Amino acid sequence: MTAERPGPTNTAGRRTVRIALNGVTGRMGYRQHLVRSLLAIRAQGGLEVGDGTVLWPEPILVGRRADALRAIAERHGLRHWSTDVDRVLADPTVDIYFDAQLTAAREESVRRAIAAGKHVYCEKPTACDLAGALALARLAAGAGVKHGVVQDKLFLPGLRKLRRLLDGGFFGRVLSVRGEFGYWVFEGDWQSAQRPSWNYRAEDGGGIVRDMFPHWEYVLRELFGQIRTVQAQTATHLPQRHDEQGRPYRATADDAAYGTFQLAGGVVAQLNSSWAVRVDRAELVEFQVDGVEGSAVAGLRGCRVQHRSMTPKPVWNPDLPAGHAFREQWQEVPDNEEFDNGFKAQWELFLRHVVLDEPWRFDLLAGARGVQLAELGLRSSTEGRRLPVPELTL
Repeated sequence: MTAERPGPTNTAGRRTVRIALNGVTGRMGYRQHLVRSLLAIRAQGGLEVGDGTVLWPEPILVGRRADALRAIAERHGLRHWSTDVDRVLADPTVDIYFDAQLTAAREESVRRAIAAGKHVYCEKPTACDLAGALALARLAAGAGVKHGVVQDKLFLPGLRKLRRLLDGGFFGRVLSVRGEFGYWVFEGDWQSAQRPSWNYRAEDGGGIVRDMFPHWEYVLRELFGQIRTVQAQTATHLPQRHDEQGRPYRATADDAAYGTFQLAGGVVAQLNSSWAVRVDRAELVEFQVDGVEGSAVAGLRGCRVQHRSMTPKPVWNPDLPAGHAFREQWQEVPDNEEFDNGFKAQWELFLRHVVLDEPWRFDLLAGARGVQLAELGLRSSTEGRRLPVPELTL
């Protein structure tokens, strides 16, 4: 079923960019990409790109459930939605195809969009395996369409402050990175789970390695250097969970991963990811960066620092209580700017890339690197050894 739609209109100074959004009935696709990104851009009057031009995103909701699509469209005053993805892709007025479906459905849909000549932007992982992810990158390059993958963590206020410290030389030589990500995801029996059940079934593309290692690949690469090796240990700490209907099922995917990464330049990174950990930190993810000249702890929004000249001198003595209030000895990095939603910020960059051909590096090859790291992490855990991470090329 397809809603009736008129052709696109462009008024003086306004350029409409029609975007097919597949997967908008899911939590991420709806909240972050539709509401907090594209609709937020419309709410601010569009995206001004200079010379009086304003880019106006026009969402076309695509999916399998007509009732859900209709409800979302009515809720937000949108006119265009469809359950026929092929008809949408055949429409020459559609500029961009965006995919936030389940991972298992993404590769084929993106392939069809590329074949239809659409620019493509998608969530990660871009495919279920490296071969599929590389194939998408090569297809897009061969078709001459613009392509991108969501790398939202780089746009978090905490990591942008960390980027500022790195660019300013605060750390001197960086020595190590330690990251903690995760929270307790309820099993779904006596309290409902915060994540969908497919996340815990390997046969459906679930698992924390497939979910988070693609994030860690671009965070480490963009901030600290290319990953040279990976050594990981995975676990399924909670082997039974309950699905959305309250039925018990066997969790076949990893719900925790403990990884060590060697980076170019000698930096060592240790990142723990878990859906079976209770939070005793300021934010759900934190990265501690230690350098010769100073250290920082960055989270989703905050970032605290301790310079070399202000570092205390603790002495190990288990017979006496600690003489330092260690967390009070760090300084908060000021905002110094307004931080927008990270998904929205990257959408704005991609729209500028599509329309103005501005530089863009978060492409499908970058997405393939994330899939590669996840595959190598799982293999490392299975084989019990450290593995090299080759650099990918098209």
